[in-house]
Amino acid sequence: MSENQKGLSVQSRFVPRHQEAFDTLTWETRSSAIRNPDGSVVFEMTNIRIPKGWSQVATDIIAQKYFRKAGVPSRTKKVSEPGIPEWLQRSTPDQDALNALPENERYGSEKNAQEVFHRLAGCWTYWGWKYGYFKTEEDAKSYYTDMAYMLAAQMAAPNSPQWFNTGLHWAYGIEGPAQGHFFVDPATGEMKESTNAYEHPQPHACFIQSVTDDLVNPGGIMDLWVQATERRARSSPAARRAAQPRWSLSISITRILRSTLTGKSKKSKKSPRS
Repeated sequence: MSENQKGLSVQSRFVPRHQEAFDTLTWETRSSAIRNPDGSVVFEMTNIRIPKGWSQVATDIIAQKYFRKAGVPSRTKKVSEPGIPEWLQRSTPDQDALNALPENERYGSEKNAQEVFHRLAGCWTYWGWKYGYFKTEEDAKSYYTDMAYMLAAQMAAPNSPQWFNTGLHWAYGIEGPAQGHFFVDPATGEMKESTNAYEHPQPHACFIQSVTDDLVNPGGIMDLWVQATERRARSSPAARRAAQPRWSLSISITRILRSTLTGKSKKSKKSPRS
């Protein structure tokens, strides 16, 4: 495959070349449970696969919060796409293989932390490849293996919406009703509205604009809401209609908070009564 001269060269720093990320770590089987004060079980997962160096608290968090609990197919197949290396292709449920299984064994939950790390690192690499971030396939592979390793070794971690949503469509073919998400088409450079919730999710939680970040004043996070919504509204008639309620709400909230906080700020400058 030819080089992308505008792409990035990525040198693996944690995983030896031609070795899989998860093979460099030790894994063990554990359990996780939530119990009431009387000892009754609220939640329990057994036989879950976790890196050996993880604490029980970390085990409980990934098992109870971040494992996808439903809709994970026990058999998948790759979806061929032009220009996408086979190892990086997204997957969908393999209906023929699933139909050969008992119905209660076809879909279930993630129970192996490797599945979570793979869907996160794999999806990020897949997106990066489609948008031309990597110079060669070897660079993309180096990024994937090191990122998967760093997640498993607790050297890096995304925010919660990433754990919940990222990679569900790429790894399992999971879809959901569209939620008004927009994305830039890597082939055309045009902004489009996503047709399902998980193919192009928006798994961000917060933004830090700068060291002097501000909540409501110009350049702050509320101002970003308004600017982003205005850009969406200008992009196309469909985007304008979708953005209008959020645009109005963003502007209203920003004005209310700005006036409220400004009022409090003015009051706080008054000298206390003697």
